[in-house]
Amino acid sequence: MGGVLVTIGLTLAGVAGGLVLGMIIALMRMSENRALYGFARVYIWFFRGTPLLIQLVVIYTGLPQLGIKLGVVGSALVGLILHEASYLAEIIRSGFMSVQHGQREAALALSVPKRTIFWRVMLPQAFRLMIPPFGNSVNSLLKATSLASVISVEEIMRRSDMLMQEHFQILEVYAAAAVYYLLLVSIWDLVQQRLEHHFGRALDRNAKPIPAKRH
Repeated sequence: MGGVLVTIGLTLAGVAGGLVLGMIIALMRMSENRALYGFARVYIWFFRGTPLLIQLVVIYTGLPQLGIKLGVVGSALVGLILHEASYLAEIIRSGFMSVQHGQREAALALSVPKRTIFWRVMLPQAFRLMIPPFGNSVNSLLKATSLASVISVEEIMRRSDMLMQEHFQILEVYAAAAVYYLLLVSIWDLVQQRLEHHFGRALDRNAKPIPAKRH
């Protein structure tokens, strides 16, 4: 159970940090500034193109040589957040691109501030479209936390390896680990369904036409 709690903590922190950084990278990716756009393209290309395992090992062994000591948990969090942000950035960008461009133009024509357009017009609709791919990304991240065992983070797989070496019960230990992963994924599936249902109803209410007044 100690390993389960660590896995949940890594997942939640990875998703939270990945969302914040992913939003920044997505906005840079959509920017008209060529430097910001280029940086975002290279960032996404690098972190999506290299295995998470290599990223974790490089961060854990490379940063101390630069005088930055994070420890095993800190290194795992940095690696997971950087990796997850590269995927969430593309999910966020695709969500915004799916919103009809005419709605932004209509809001600008009505002199609505750009900040209000972003938060009240674009983001709610984009988020609804982002929920299914976002849910898949969280699901993948939850299982990807198992790679943190390579740098000795005591999550589910690391604890399983320790128990296996102590009791020499390979099948039983890994079967128990698989059950824990299935339970966590099933719980997240329920949360995702609630999110889809909630935001779907909210947007449907907002999309209802205003009844015409009788004269």
